[in-house]
Amino acid sequence: MSYFNLVKSLTAAFPNMYTISRLYHATSATCCCSKTRSGEKYTDPFKLGRRDLKGLYEDIRKELFISTTELKEMSEYYFDGKGKAFRPIIVVLMARACNIHYNNSRDVQASQRSIALIAEMIHTASLVHDDVIDDASSRRGKRTVNKIWGEKKAVLAGDLILSAASIALARIGNTTVISILTQVIEDLVRGEFLQLGSKENENERFAHYLEKTFKKTASLIANSCKAVSVLGCPDPVVHEIAYQYGKNVGIAFQLIDDVLDFTSCSDQMGKPTSADLKLGLATGPVLFACRQFPEMNAMIMRRFSLPGDVDRARQYVLQSDGVQQTTYLAQRYCHEAIREISKLRPSRERDALIQLSETVLTRDK
Repeated sequence: MSYFNLVKSLTAAFPNMYTISRLYHATSATCCCSKTRSGEKYTDPFKLGRRDLKGLYEDIRKELFISTTELKEMSEYYFDGKGKAFRPIIVVLMARACNIHYNNSRDVQASQRSIALIAEMIHTASLVHDDVIDDASSRRGKRTVNKIWGEKKAVLAGDLILSAASIALARIGNTTVISILTQVIEDLVRGEFLQLGSKENENERFAHYLEKTFKKTASLIANSCKAVSVLGCPDPVVHEIAYQYGKNVGIAFQLIDDVLDFTSCSDQMGKPTSADLKLGLATGPVLFACRQFPEMNAMIMRRFSLPGDVDRARQYVLQSDGVQQTTYLAQRYCHEAIREISKLRPSRERDALIQLSETVLTRDK
């Protein structure tokens, strides 16, 4: 089956989730705009978003008010303010963009800002749990919770962060928003189960990979964007725009993450590279490389468990166009994200979201 037919089959398999109509070879210049869509000067999305996120991690630590010293240290471990706060930035920018679109309000509601905190808390809880499942030793350039305090306590710390996020979510008092964000938690669990399995059929394998990518990474971004749009605007069309933007950016983000696992060094990533292969996972670059090197199929099915499998698979990927094809796929998702968000009324925040989707493709960690 040709590459284009493979993508066509994926589109048919997921007509509502995946909107790839056609993949084509594009340079990064086709994705990156020198000017924003409203004609204004380039706006740094991180700088613009941070104005609504002052005290973000202090506020999260307040939500995690715990009397037990050890549990407090574990739960607050990753909320040290050293991350990019990628998800909260998207959430507050989307909140402003939707508010401006609806009634030209430039204020972020308190409930919308709370969604940014909740999204970061859910994301961090998932990292703590993932590190236990993967037996990971480093995260964000430092030792993982499970390696410092042990697996059992790490699981409990992740659970505590999730429970605090749930309490903050209930406090918002909007049943629609509660339903939207509890879907994220379900998707995280289902995505992890998908990651534990594999498919023999090549087309099913790629669809399986994309569905897992949506559930583990993109669902949180998509549904958080939708949640703030619901809080700020009654129009379901706007809700769908926000959701589609978040979904497409989220999938592109993870595709690039999978590329960086092959192209970046451990110091840049803050975690070991080739980690997915060592965990037995076949990500986008591997699945595309398999088209050129069919002998990889056996390694994929045995989850790279034999001596030398990881090194051989890595070499196959680097000799193939797997990295390039995965990057093309990420570009396509970013194109779709830009197409969706461009439907909103022009604003600095809307343009910052466009820029943010483009920086996803050029990040190196």
